[in-house]
Amino acid sequence: MPENPLPRTRADDRDAIAQQIHAYCRSMDRMDVELGNAVWHDDGLADYGPDVFQGSGHGFIAFVTRAHAAFIAHSHQVANVLITLDGDRATSESYVTATLRQVRNGATFQQTIHGRYLDRWSCRDGRWAIDRRVFLHDFDETREVATSPATASSPARRDRSDPSYALLAL
Repeated sequence: MPENPLPRTRADDRDAIAQQIHAYCRSMDRMDVELGNAVWHDDGLADYGPDVFQGSGHGFIAFVTRAHAAFIAHSHQVANVLITLDGDRATSESYVTATLRQVRNGATFQQTIHGRYLDRWSCRDGRWAIDRRVFLHDFDETREVATSPATASSPARRDRSDPSYALLAL
């Protein structure tokens, strides 16, 4: 007779949602469409404002992956993650800092965006994913920066050839 799995706890749910939030950031930085799509339910909606993107979550992943191709590097971090649970539904607010670098006319510019992800979640068939995200853009700055030689020689990649994929495959 197969063992019954332990019941899901609120701590398990919080951890699953937090993992999805972190997976989203990873998908952005590694331009990993498959991972990014897994964060959203198929009918999930993304609202990054009328000047950026409003539509499906999967559509946003495709849009931002194309947009990120114009940059030489990007890094997304989240902090101050608040999660409210109500059975198989949840909401969260995550502060995000997204840093993007681009070369224009031979100069390197860095844009740092500070904002918040306001997410509505649901657990369907045992999987937490986003039903709706609203991004609030709090403030940003763009400045010219100098890059070090270490940046050019780094093994870091913006795709699945990044060394982290081999490490995390354990």
